[in-house]
Amino acid sequence: MVTLRTLALEDAPALARIYSGASIQHTTGKPLTLDQAHEKIRTALARATETPRAQWSWGIVTTGEMIGLIALRRRTPTMGTLSYILREDTWGNGYATQAAQHVVDFAFTTASLERLEAMHHPDNPASGRVLTKTGFTRTGACDRHADDGPAVAYQVYALPLL
Repeated sequence: MVTLRTLALEDAPALARIYSGASIQHTTGKPLTLDQAHEKIRTALARATETPRAQWSWGIVTTGEMIGLIALRRRTPTMGTLSYILREDTWGNGYATQAAQHVVDFAFTTASLERLEAMHHPDNPASGRVLTKTGFTRTGACDRHADDGPAVAYQVYALPLL
């Protein structure tokens, strides 16, 4: 079972560990330094004070340990995007699915969104399974350019409020 909680500056070492190794192979591909983890947390805490609020970030916690990060970003008044990352040694336990379900519930109730979108790298089908289990439907693909490479067709998913 996972819970979500607000980030704190003391989470920086855990966040740096999450953003390393295989966990980042389909993101920037660059590990976060401790200083960058602190900055990421400071930014999330600052975004939490904005009105209207455009972003929520939570630590994914199980057995008292932060194992991932999940975020909801408001893109329009009624549409948001979901993103998440887990530490590689915690994959395959359903933690991302549980965390995503918490955020979907929050998005459609507390944040009053009507639609969510998410995408994943084509070489990360496990992320697509998380989205499908959470109720998302694959809607197509979107080319994304890496800093130093060709465009990659990310798989795009959506979840409307029914």
